[in-house]
Order: sequence, then structure tokens, then C-alpha cells
Amino acid sequence: MKDLRMIVLFGVAMAALLLTLQSGVWLSFLMMTFYAVLLSQSWNVLGGFGGQLSFGHALFFGVGAYAQAIAQLQWGWNPWLAMPFAIAMGTAVAVALGAVTFRYGLKGSYFALVTLAFAEVFRILAVSLPFTGAGVGLMVPLRQSVGNLQFASPRGYAALLLVFVMAALLVTAWLRHSRFGAWLQAVRDNENAARAVGVNPLRVKLGAIALSGGFMAAAGMCYVQMFQYIDAGIAFGSTISVEALVGAIVGGLGTLWGPVLGAAVLYALGEFTRNLFGELPGLSMVIYGAVLILIVMFLPRGMTGAGASIRRVLGMERKAVAQGTAADETRTASREENARV
Repeated sequence: MKDLRMIVLFGVAMAALLLTLQSGVWLSFLMMTFYAVLLSQSWNVLGGFGGQLSFGHALFFGVGAYAQAIAQLQWGWNPWLAMPFAIAMGTAVAVALGAVTFRYGLKGSYFALVTLAFAEVFRILAVSLPFTGAGVGLMVPLRQSVGNLQFASPRGYAALLLVFVMAALLVTAWLRHSRFGAWLQAVRDNENAARAVGVNPLRVKLGAIALSGGFMAAAGMCYVQMFQYIDAGIAFGSTISVEALVGAIVGGLGTLWGPVLGAAVLYALGEFTRNLFGELPGLSMVIYGAVLILIVMFLPRGMTGAGASIRRVLGMERKAVAQGTAADETRTASREENARV
């Protein structure tokens, strides 16, 4: 219930911010922040709660993006009608990938490499096939209207993304408190033990990858509507996968608000360094990378686990001081005993 209240408050606060902001720059910033949050929250469902680390989540993003574009350009579908189709296609590909990999027990680095390989295969196919625009990509005609899912202001796209972010947060909260979420975390912690108590790991992991793939496809669909263009490099490239996993890891894996905080901070940091050092090519990325390394080094549990990390460090220091004090007392007592002898 507490999670639900926090999610509602977050939604109300973000909606109020959307309604009050008038600057196109800040509306665009908020839109792209929601986009980054959706990517990270999608990855967190499978990688954080399920423990299945993926390096190729761009696969589901790209499928959703291309399905949205192809449905409009080649089949003449309305974008609102193409939206659930794109999400369903991303979910279907995720389930198919999960059925192939999880059935044969792939996990850890093996699963990560397989997802990366499938994303690369789809990238090559998208470059080669004519209905995907081959190397040129696909461009959706600009016809601004709410009915055509093309808004005149970033406010509309930000509102759409906020809806998906809220849905992802609700699903994440459900995973924290539901029986399915308990099964998923049991499989993550010890798959053999979970199987011994009656949990079906294959079914649970397929459910997790379906949810993760669906939200990732939704992000791809939103990307196409925002920028009216998609190509193989954008859709299936490593940039999307890295952005999704880094935000979740920095914020805190397997948490409700970690991906939100991590994605928002990293996007803001990237924009700040890019604007501050734009005249010095490469310097912004150096600073961004250095800050990212520091966060990973000193906050191993993510930003939401900062308190626990600090308490652990302070606890180690207190333990070291206590051990040093005990050792000093022992040496003093030993010297006094030797002096009496």
C-alpha cells in the first residue's frame, strides 16, 4: 500500500509539472528523462528482479520500433492501433528468446551474450531486408495531430511516456509484493532451491522476460512517434541496451525507485556535461564516465542503497577501531604482567 501511495504521488507530481512547464527545453528534458526511466525500469524487471542480465535488450526495443513504423507505412494502420501491435510483437519476441535460452538452462554471462548476439542478428536483418528500409531506415510522415499520435509539443509525448512509466512502476510494485514476484526472486537467488519447493523456473522467467520485453517495445514505439525515424543502428545498436542497464545498475537493482533515480541522474549528468563542455569534444564523456565509475565503486548497491553502503563502511571502521582498541588493551595487560614477573 505504501508503494502504491508513492507511485500515485509521483504520477500526480509529474503530471502537475507537465501542466505548469512552458519552456520547450524543459519539456523536452522531462520527455527524454521519462524515456530513459522507461528503458531502465524495463531492464530492471528481468535483470534486477529476475537476475537474468541482458546485454541485448535493444532487441525488444527495435522490434517494437520497427513494428510501429511498418504498421503505419506499409499497412496503413493508425498509430494508436499500431501501438498495442508493436508492444505485442516485442513481447512475443521476448517470449520466443526466453523459450530458446531458458529451456536449455542458459543464465549469467551465457544468457547475456546470447541476447547480445540476437540483437546483432536482428540488426543485420534490418539492414538487409527491404521492408525495414534496409540501410536507409524508415521515416514516418509528419502529420501532427492527437489522432495521429504526433503532438505539436513535447508535452504530449512526455505525457504518453509518463503513462508507460507509471505502468512499469505498478508492475514493479506488484513484483515486490505478489506471489509471482516472490517466485521470481527465489529463482534469481537459487534456482534449484526454488524448483525443490515447487516453483517452475522456466514459466517464471518467461513471465519476467515477457513483461520486460513489452515495456522495452513500448519505449521503441514511443521513440518512433517522437522522432518519426528509425534505422537498424538506432533500433538494435548497443547504445539502447547500455542505457537501459546502466540506469538500473546505478540506481539500484531489484528496487522500485532505483531505476527512476539512476536513469534521471545519468540523463541529467549527460546533458549537463554536454552543455558545459560542448566546445571540447570528448571531455563531457570523460567526466560522465568518471562519475559513473565513482558511483559504481562507492555505491555498489546503487544510489537507493547509499545509506546501507555508508552504514557498512562506518560499521567496518567502528569494527576496526574496536579491534585496535582491544589489541592495545591486550598488549598493555601483557606488558604489565611481564613487569610484575
